[in-house]
Amino acid sequence: MSNMNARPEESVEAPPDLPPVVYLPCVDHVTDPADAVIELRRMADERLAIMAYSALDRLRSCCGEQKPWVVMPTAVLARYRQVQEFHLILLDVAIPPEDRTDGPRPQHTTA
Repeated sequence: MSNMNARPEESVEAPPDLPPVVYLPCVDHVTDPADAVIELRRMADERLAIMAYSALDRLRSCCGEQKPWVVMPTAVLARYRQVQEFHLILLDVAIPPEDRTDGPRPQHTTA
């Protein structure tokens, strides 16, 4: 298991069974995937987590039907970490409806 307080150059805590691509909730809808801002969640212990989903239907059921998203090869997450620090990747975690931040209309992009 990787270091819980990982620096950007260190490994990130991640499930061992991450699929080759993941669906990531975004802050807002975008037309160009390069403009996508991945939504991060702060954990109780102050670490930042990326919520990753193994399939689009899981993202929709766990985050809401209208949640903006981007699909990304799992290998690209390491490069994303050079831009935005995060400490762990959580896979297929349901967000309680009261904590969801659904966007106004469905749309998708690819990275």
